[in-house]
Amino acid sequence: MSRSDALYHRLFSHPLMAEQLVRDFVPEAMAMGLDFAGMERINAKFHDRDGKRREGDIIWRIPTAGGEDVVLYILCEFQSTVDWWMAVRTQVYEGLLWQHLIAERKLKPGDRLPPVLTLVLYNGEPRWAAPAETTPMIALPQDSPLWPWQPLARCHLLDMGAVPENELAVCGSLAALLFRLEHPHEPEELAGLIDDVVGWFRRHPGYDELKRLFTELVRQAIEGYEASVIVPGDMLEMRSMLANLGETWKKRWKAEGVAEGRAEGEAKALIRLVERRFGPLPADLRARVLAADTVSVETWLDRLMDAPSLDVLFNGTN
Repeated sequence: MSRSDALYHRLFSHPLMAEQLVRDFVPEAMAMGLDFAGMERINAKFHDRDGKRREGDIIWRIPTAGGEDVVLYILCEFQSTVDWWMAVRTQVYEGLLWQHLIAERKLKPGDRLPPVLTLVLYNGEPRWAAPAETTPMIALPQDSPLWPWQPLARCHLLDMGAVPENELAVCGSLAALLFRLEHPHEPEELAGLIDDVVGWFRRHPGYDELKRLFTELVRQAIEGYEASVIVPGDMLEMRSMLANLGETWKKRWKAEGVAEGRAEGEAKALIRLVERRFGPLPADLRARVLAADTVSVETWLDRLMDAPSLDVLFNGTN
């Protein structure tokens, strides 16, 4: 299991993280009257397409107010590309899970299977574009008489990088903070996010294990900026380090422009840095940068670290 797999497995093995994941991101399930105080882990392991045991998945049994159970199956997908056949895979895992529960509970003919809620957590760079259900994958016309016999399955896909930052910011939960850490941030932005994480643990004492795990998450985020940097072990020290790192970056960005030759060099360096942060630059803005004088380019370089959008960067408006 990779370091990220192991970290997420430990995070969602904690009942609070599993509960917040459902409350914040699957509100429809709350209509079942889920009793999170009585939730229990289910020890079941399955194998992936290559025959390797899936160690990163977590399975919870959550009782309901009506006396029934809902089985929460959390699949952690750490991959750089979208898996088009994910819905088929989850269908296989759900079948194996039911087989496990039939044997474990010694279910008899006439007994009923517990409903399964399958959540797929995806943290890859490309936005998820594959179907979350098997129906569109099956080569049948809509009016085909064969539909009643087709294996149909659906998972709840959570693309962690696709949830808008403003929606996550109002949640106030650790699960939402985890999603925010999966978004790309500049050093100053990550420093503000660390403040939110530290503030949550100050308001909710007693979650020492989760605090250690989030400290490791922040460490990994910082190492993503500078792999060679020595990251301190305390989040407050990490925050101070980020402020210094941001200033270092600003000086480095300006130095890139100087090395290429004043106005034109700085303009090209600015375009590279802007596109690294915001994506491809529109043609009109690219032309504006290339035609700008040195003072304008340096002004934009100074703004680049803190600007949340292209409009703020080039027009100085919020």
